[in-house]
Amino acid sequence: MNKRVRQTLIGVIAFVTLLVGFVGAASANTRYYGVDGSRYQGSTLKKVTPEDSFGISQIGGYYNGTFIPQATYQSQVASGIAMGLRMHTYIYMETGSNQAQTKQMLDYYLPKVQTPKQSIVALDYESGASADREANTDNVLYGLRRVKEAGYTPVLYSYKPYILSHLNRQRITAEFPNSLWVAAYRDYSVMTRPDYNYFPSMDGINMWQFTSTAIAGGYDYNVDLLGITLNGYKNGNVEQPKSQPQAVKQGQKADNTPKSAIQVGNTVRVKFGVKRWANGVGMPSWVQSNTYKVQQVSGNRLLLGGIMSWINASDVEVVSVTNNAPRVTTSATYYVVRYGDTLSGIASRYGTSWQNLQHLNGLRNPNWLSVGQRLVIRQGATQSVSRVYRVQYGDTLSGIAAKLGTNVYNLQSKNGIRNANLIFVGQTLHY
Repeated sequence: MNKRVRQTLIGVIAFVTLLVGFVGAASANTRYYGVDGSRYQGSTLKKVTPEDSFGISQIGGYYNGTFIPQATYQSQVASGIAMGLRMHTYIYMETGSNQAQTKQMLDYYLPKVQTPKQSIVALDYESGASADREANTDNVLYGLRRVKEAGYTPVLYSYKPYILSHLNRQRITAEFPNSLWVAAYRDYSVMTRPDYNYFPSMDGINMWQFTSTAIAGGYDYNVDLLGITLNGYKNGNVEQPKSQPQAVKQGQKADNTPKSAIQVGNTVRVKFGVKRWANGVGMPSWVQSNTYKVQQVSGNRLLLGGIMSWINASDVEVVSVTNNAPRVTTSATYYVVRYGDTLSGIASRYGTSWQNLQHLNGLRNPNWLSVGQRLVIRQGATQSVSRVYRVQYGDTLSGIAAKLGTNVYNLQSKNGIRNANLIFVGQTLHY
């Protein structure tokens, strides 16, 4: 090869390399991140990182003829809109191949959707499939068609092995291209960005739920690979939804509430990057992005309920100006244990003693705490009754978590399960 040809070839290779790098960077910039949640996350969702731009909330579930609506759905949608998230909806669908049940499910839930027209309505199909693969597929296609006819973007949520075992994926993506939202986790360590070495390669994927542990204690986290979460919002702008259901209007009202108008009873979210309370004392990093009820207002300072600390109004954003959460009749104050917590540290934070917390919660050993454990803080309160689920044939831990409105990490933590794939029929799970 002569020198001139070699130099020309080197130049071409350099240009192509630069072009590929540019295209890759542009592609990465079009990816969006967001959470999904159910009643387990409470009345408001949270942002995992400041860049989060969407959220997906469960409106309810349908389990072999039983409706289980999520009382937190409307408040999650409203507060998500107030936080600047493009909100979407999903329905837990355990109807196997039974189209009559799917019709009943969608007749009930579709009129109650509180996210804008053209937003995502995903069908969560990960449990209860029949032995007839094509009949299952017919049922799923029927559901996706109904979602589309109602004016929403149809999406199918599941995980790769389940899709390959129980559905004809080619038929689904032929009619609904890029309609798959797939869950596949590298492990259960905390992660906020996906490891693409574990991407569940399969045609038709638009979103990847790459972890159920975006924060210590568990939180489902997703990457939108193709921009599908822009649907339902004009030019992807959360302030310009295609339609305005009541939850969207509530969210916009909260979003437009000036800091000077914050009142007792409003719900606020602590902004990312805030490092100090109003008195100058350092703020724990885990407080960032959490939501709290305003207990008291004094000038431009707010007293946050639950944590009972003062914060500057400029360091929060309003997520709700009305109480949309279900009424709680107990006067108990609770704390959910986080990674690195100690009983003495929690006690100090709430102005009590570790001995008192040990007594209130019936703890045999004050050094044994588990992430996600719920502790009673206030004297005289009673613990919530523990609920149990008995494992049935064909169950998976992720399927059980979706049924119960919780997540895999929480079930593992509460039941001492090291390997999420090792459960057995008849096993009792606490949640």
